[in-house]
Amino acid sequence: MNGIGGRTIAEAKQRLCYREFLTWCQYRNKRGSLNTGTRVEFGAALLAALYSNNNSKHGGNTVYDFTPHHDAPRDDDRGITLEQAMKEWA
Repeated sequence: MNGIGGRTIAEAKQRLCYREFLTWCQYRNKRGSLNTGTRVEFGAALLAALYSNNNSKHGGNTVYDFTPHHDAPRDDDRGITLEQAMKEWA
C-alpha cells in the first residue's frame, strides 16, 4: 500500500474503507502483487522456464524454480480434482 496515491501506510489505513480494502484483496487474488519488481521477476521466470524446458532433454522446470521471492504452491493449495469432488460430495 505504501506509495499508492502518494499516501503513507498510516494515511491509507485512515482513508481506506473496508469495502475498498476487499476490492483490493480481490484484485490481488486475481492479478497478483502490486509490486512491480515481483511482477517483472515472475515474467522473467516464466520466460526462463519456457526456454529451459524447450532446450533440455528432461524439462520439468517450473516458474518457481526461477523465482527466489515466490513460494511454489503446495499440493493442498491446488484444490481437488473433479473426480475427488464427485466422490466426496455425492
